[in-house]
Amino acid sequence: MLASHRQTALKLAKRRGTVRWRDFAEKGVTPSTIARLVEEGALAKLGRGLYQAVGVEFSEHQSLLEAAAAAPNGIIALLSALRLHGLTTQNPQAVWMLIDGKARAPLSPPVRIKVLRASGAALTAGVETRKIDGTPLKVTTAAKTAADCFKYRRHVGLDVAIEALRDGLRRRSFTPDAFLAVARIDRMETFARPYLEALV
Repeated sequence: MLASHRQTALKLAKRRGTVRWRDFAEKGVTPSTIARLVEEGALAKLGRGLYQAVGVEFSEHQSLLEAAAAAPNGIIALLSALRLHGLTTQNPQAVWMLIDGKARAPLSPPVRIKVLRASGAALTAGVETRKIDGTPLKVTTAAKTAADCFKYRRHVGLDVAIEALRDGLRRRSFTPDAFLAVARIDRMETFARPYLEALV
C-alpha cells in the first residue's frame, strides 16, 4: 500500500509540477509518505503545504503555478496576465494576483506575490480558466487585464495601461465594447474612454 502511495505522489508531482498538500490527501497519500519522499530528496518542500518533484524541468509559467497553489482562490492579473496574454514584453518580478478583499494573503509563498484586492463583480467578471502544464489557473481575460491596469495604474503605471489597451486592440485580443464592459464594472469607463477613443 505504501508503494502505491509513493507512486501516486510522485506521478502527481511530476504531472502538475507544484502540488498542494490537499491534492495529495485527495489521492489518499498519507503525510508520512510525503515526509519520506522529502527526506529521500524525491520531493522538495517549497513552503507550507506546497511540494514539487525534484529533477523535473518545468515551463516558463512555473512561478504562476506556484502562486496559484499558494493562493488557490487568487486570480492571475495585471502584469502577470499581460505576459500570459502576450501583451507585454516585460517579465514581472512578482506574480500579480487579485484576491477577495476579505481573504487572507498567502503566508510565506514559494514565489513573490503582489496581492491586490477586489470584491464583487470587480473580482469575478472577466475571469477565465486556462490549463497550463495540466493545471487549471484562473486568469483575467485580456480586456479585463487592460481595464484593471487603468484601475490599478498607481501600481503599474499609466503607460503600462495605455500600452496594454493599444496592444490588445491591435492584436484583436478584445474589442472596444468588451473593454468598455469590464471598464464599467471596474468603474473606469469614464477615465479610460478618452484613451480608447484616441486609439480607435
